[in-house]
Amino acid sequence: MGTLRTAVLVAATGTAGLLAGLFYAYACSVMPGLRRTDDRTFVEAMRHINVAILNGWFALSFGGAPLLALVAVVLHWGAGGPTLWWTVAAVACHAVTLGVTGAVNVPLNNRLDAAGGPADPGPVRAAFEARWVRWNLVRTVASVAAFGCLLGALLHG
Repeated sequence: MGTLRTAVLVAATGTAGLLAGLFYAYACSVMPGLRRTDDRTFVEAMRHINVAILNGWFALSFGGAPLLALVAVVLHWGAGGPTLWWTVAAVACHAVTLGVTGAVNVPLNNRLDAAGGPADPGPVRAAFEARWVRWNLVRTVASVAAFGCLLGALLHG
């Protein structure tokens, strides 16, 4: 495997691991911890988290992971073989993550933000929490699968 192809594949794998770890951390610690709070604390904490996460480090993994995986596909296109198909599978998994995030999690975050500091946060939380958690689990699984596929590509490269 050429140096550029290897470097891109390693970077794609690293960023995919960061992204999978982020969603995993939400699934096993952040959301279970917030589940134990009262409605007002939950709504305010999620609103603050949704603002804080929009930073360069998050952008590096959220945008970089699928982009680097796609570049890896392009760089391996002519070579064919298992490395190519593992990277194609990783891109497909990243597409699921991006699709769920754009179709479900971000709109829920936006509705939570639009609700402001509601007088009664109970209904706001009820409309948000279970659905957000369920779909975060989907993107966690998809992100872990993308990471696994990229590890497969490295092992076959």
